[in-house]
Amino acid sequence: MKKLMTMARQFRDEENGAAMVEYSILVGIIAAAAILAILAIGGWVTGRFTGLCTALDNSPIGSCNGATGVGS
Repeated sequence: MKKLMTMARQFRDEENGAAMVEYSILVGIIAAAAILAILAIGGWVTGRFTGLCTALDNSPIGSCNGATGVGS
């Protein structure tokens, strides 16, 4: 019985599990922030290329296929 109580106290005082949970939450937050940043940058780049393609279509010097993004 004494050994069981000692193991219960050690388990209660163990901090490695709590630290692992905290690090897991931190990694999840960083991963979510990275994904959101990548999506935001991708949307910005897409908008810039769409604007460039539109400007090229409206100019007399060339044209742009908006579906493929290929200009001529």
